[in-house]
Amino acid sequence: MTGVDTVVVVVVAVFAAAMLGAWLRGGAPKSDASGLREEVQRLFTMQSQGFAAQVGQISQVVTQQISEVRRELEQGVTTAGQITSDAQHEVSEQLRNSTDVLSRLSQHLDKVQESGRELTQAAQTMQAVFGGPKSRGVVGEAQLQDLLGDVLPRSSYEFAHTFSNGATATAVLHTGHKLVAIDADFPLQACRKAVENGPKARVEFAQAVRQHVDTVAESLILPAEGTLDVALMFVPSESAFLELLLTSDEQGRLEDYCRQKRVLPVSPNSLHAYLSAVLIGLRGMDFEENAKRMLASLEDVKKQFDQFGRVHAELGNQLRQTSETYEEAGRQLAQARTALDAAAPAETPAETSAEVESSEIAETVPVEISNNGA
Repeated sequence: MTGVDTVVVVVVAVFAAAMLGAWLRGGAPKSDASGLREEVQRLFTMQSQGFAAQVGQISQVVTQQISEVRRELEQGVTTAGQITSDAQHEVSEQLRNSTDVLSRLSQHLDKVQESGRELTQAAQTMQAVFGGPKSRGVVGEAQLQDLLGDVLPRSSYEFAHTFSNGATATAVLHTGHKLVAIDADFPLQACRKAVENGPKARVEFAQAVRQHVDTVAESLILPAEGTLDVALMFVPSESAFLELLLTSDEQGRLEDYCRQKRVLPVSPNSLHAYLSAVLIGLRGMDFEENAKRMLASLEDVKKQFDQFGRVHAELGNQLRQTSETYEEAGRQLAQARTALDAAAPAETPAETSAEVESSEIAETVPVEISNNGA
């Protein structure tokens, strides 16, 4: 029942009660009271029937809505069940894939561990093979050969150069008319012990480096034999080179000692940069030599051009003299012809005309030759 219907029922009930009270107070006849009561009962009956009909409609609507809600709930539950099933299937699939991935990772880790063990064994074997100083020197020489061959032309360096004092440099660089000696016998074994065994081994490493620097400075810096007043000490490891730069003892830093002895330590990277600078210098010297040869060629051309100028001037003088001589001969010929004409007897007009024409031709030729000579 709606609110309007309730109000109507209440109003009718109040009106009926008022009418009933009025009739009762006014002493209405019983017949009228009975009619009024019947009217009220009829109204209540009609209102009850309408209320029952509305309640039935409302019940029907509520029943339909409840059915729709139940149907939607059932669909939602079905959909949720499907989604849950799909999610469970997806999770199961992901778990299966994760298990496979973990299994493969475990296999790869086993392989990596096996490779690590093999690498350790190989490193130990390499350490055993290259443990001696001579073997390490061979490795440094091979690395030095690769660096020199990658950067410089073959004519600009030489391996195993022996000086007059019997010392042999691992390699020498030809920089113009000077040599730069390179030593590749750096004490790597002492450096390795310094890294592994602590301060005492580091002191021994510093002593070994100082002794080696002294040997290089005394045996490979020989200005009398054309070397520069400096030599290069090749350190075939970047970590060993860094260790040398950071190491110091009671006498000071190793880097300062190398600089005092004019022995420059170089790592593979720094040596590559140094060789690149040397290559630029060599190209500059080649350019200078080419410029000198070009200037010499130009000087020869200038000399040849001056010689040609002198010959040309002499030829011009000779041509002018020849032209003047020819003109003088023409004038003398004309004078002789005039004298002959004056001494000769009179001739016929035709002959005279021919002689005049030949005389004019003889006089014209020297002029043309003179013009050509000029």
